[in-house]
Amino acid sequence: MAEAAAAAGRTQRSIVDRVVAVLDDWVPKPAAWAFALRIWIAMMLALALAFWLQLDSASSAATCVAILAQPKRGQAISKAIYRLLGTLLGAAVSIVLMALFGQDRVLLLVSFTVWLGLCVFVAQYLQDTRAYGAMLSGYTVAIIALGQIDEPQGTFDAAVSRVAVIVLGIVVITFINDALASPSTWRALLPQLRGAWDGTRAYACETLTAGDLGPARTAALIRTIAPMRADASAIAGELDDGSFRAAGARSCIAALYVMAAAIRAVAAATSCLRTPGPAVAEALAICRRVADAPDVEILDRDDERLRDLVDAAIRDGHRPLDEIVVLQRALDFVCAATFAQDGLRALADGHRPLRDARLPTHRDFQVALRGALRVAIGFAVTAAAFLALGLPQATFALVQVAATAALSSVTPDPKKFANGVVIGMCTAATLAGIARFVFLNGVQGFPMLAMVMAPVIFFGCFLSLNPKTFGIGFIVIVFFPVLLGPANPQSYDAQTFLLNAFLVVVSSVILSIVVRLLLPITPAQRRAFALDSARRDLADALVGEGGDATTRTSLNADRLFQFAAYSSGSGAVRRANLAHAFALARLEAAAARAHAELRRLWPAAELRESIRRAGSGLAAGNDRALETAARDLIRAASPASRAVRLTTARAASDLITAARTIARHRRFLQRLGIALF
Repeated sequence: MAEAAAAAGRTQRSIVDRVVAVLDDWVPKPAAWAFALRIWIAMMLALALAFWLQLDSASSAATCVAILAQPKRGQAISKAIYRLLGTLLGAAVSIVLMALFGQDRVLLLVSFTVWLGLCVFVAQYLQDTRAYGAMLSGYTVAIIALGQIDEPQGTFDAAVSRVAVIVLGIVVITFINDALASPSTWRALLPQLRGAWDGTRAYACETLTAGDLGPARTAALIRTIAPMRADASAIAGELDDGSFRAAGARSCIAALYVMAAAIRAVAAATSCLRTPGPAVAEALAICRRVADAPDVEILDRDDERLRDLVDAAIRDGHRPLDEIVVLQRALDFVCAATFAQDGLRALADGHRPLRDARLPTHRDFQVALRGALRVAIGFAVTAAAFLALGLPQATFALVQVAATAALSSVTPDPKKFANGVVIGMCTAATLAGIARFVFLNGVQGFPMLAMVMAPVIFFGCFLSLNPKTFGIGFIVIVFFPVLLGPANPQSYDAQTFLLNAFLVVVSSVILSIVVRLLLPITPAQRRAFALDSARRDLADALVGEGGDATTRTSLNADRLFQFAAYSSGSGAVRRANLAHAFALARLEAAAARAHAELRRLWPAAELRESIRRAGSGLAAGNDRALETAARDLIRAASPASRAVRLTTARAASDLITAARTIARHRRFLQRLGIALF
């Protein structure tokens, strides 16, 4: 009896725990309510001002606010800036295209299709809100030019009206975010970046204790760092010192990438030493101390001490090559920790950071081209079908197809976004119909309109804050005012509403079909494209065209972040794919850095012969020649100045890293056909 009662009690508690967990996941938090309230107030204010100013298509002002709905102020400001720029460019192109092809619908549609594809292609190579701005300049032409396809003479007025409502929406959302104390992006990013800093130091501690943790664990660390790049780029417009805070965040992110790579190199080189000397033991102790509890003053002393150890090793001229690598990579680790800690402090207090690092993103030409062709061909086929059928209000449907297709092109998963568009369009159409013909039927007052719109806007905002339902929520808050069509006086034409609702649902279905059937990109293809891109970059780096080493490290980290997301299959296959991807990144970074350091050493005449052999070894991918060149370089630099010796240590360590990577992955590198290997 007692056991049965205890079991029943445990069952009840587990049920209660599950219910509480579900409620915690789905019941909006106070921050979500505050966000939804801000967006509702901003949309109603924009709508009221548009009515008062008697702007055409007043609902577009509310839609603009919905599109700019971001939980953090910096994100909204950044998106607003590029939305304005994209709108201005799109308006100018609309006027030009209509002036050239206003009398020929076919040429107008063809020219717009080309422009839309070009904008989508460019957007693939940009980051975050800049990509949105490029994509927006494409479908803005659809809103302006295609909307005036029957009345070309009204294009200029339509362009001016479009710009006016966009400016109004931007001003309103900016004012409301400031007035109602929208959360700052930098405040939200700071604890995340501190968590990544702690995670990287923990990774370093474990690596120093257990050895190289492998590519899978390193990829997991990169996945915690890489997503913060978007928020780092959105900070600049928040405050007067926002540019310094943004630079600090970027510097810290770039430094965390370097710390992870450097500590892996330290562990790998240490494992190759049979009997580590006192210098190696001291360098490892310094790395452990920095990883455990770094301090600004201690970091400076550790940096100087490691430089002394590196200088002494080169001056000796006969130390093991792997010892040189350990000492140099330990120095790189401490330098990166200095930049990371300084970047964190710059983000927190707004001082000018020690550097402003770039965080480039990896993009594949084949993916960008396919995305642009998918949008262009999908729009062209849809336009031809609608025109052939003589469908009423076809231009309205084409605008929706262009907008949703362009938006899908800059999302990580177009298929998932298309699913959200279908569900969101059906939801928005249903809620707009209920609002217009049940609650607002015959009502003309603005207060009632605001009250009826509030539940839907709140509902859409709550959905948009959940990553799993973001697409649905975004479509609901954007297209609900479009379909509701608030006007003064309010129209209640059921036939027009039903046709518009039908067309937006059809456009969402067309998008869902297009992204699945037209030039789809599988994860295997994405891996192949990324591998081919890495192969080309490695070929450039081996001959001295790799570019800035810090930039390459960040770019490779982003490529690895994307590659890890594409990897699938069994655990062994996934580990092998990641190992090869990391090997390419490590070899490319080492080659790029080595060539850069060799160029700095060229003025030293006594080193030139060794420099020539090192460059030839890199170009040929000859690991033995690289080791020989590294030894010769160290011996030749031994009697030189301290500055030359330190530069030589960096060059030699990169040559050795390249040689070790080539030797370990020779068969894989031979299949790539880059060099002789």
